Amino acid sequence: MVICPLCNADLDYDEEELDEGDEFTCDECGGAIRVTSSDPIELESAGDTEKEGDDAFDEDEDEDEDEEEDFEEDEENEEEEW
Repeated sequence: MVICPLCNADLDYDEEELDEGDEFTCDECGGAIRVTSSDPIELESAGDTEKEGDDAFDEDEDEDEDEEEDFEEDEENEEEEW
C-alpha cells in the first residue's frame, strides 16, 4: 500500500510499479510526490521546498545587487562633493 506523505491518503499505486525518481500527484490533496526509494518504498513532497530555497536565494542576490548599486552611487556622490 502506498500512502501520501502529505495527507496520509491511500494512493492507488502498486509499490512494484513505482521506481526511484518517479513523480506524481496525490488525488486527495493535490500535492506533488516523489519516490525517493523503491525498496522499501519511500515518498516525499516533490513540490514547494526546492522552490522556496531557490526563491530565497534569488531574493538575497537581488538585495546584494541593490546594496552594491547604492554603495557605488554613494561613492560617486562623495567624489562630486570634493
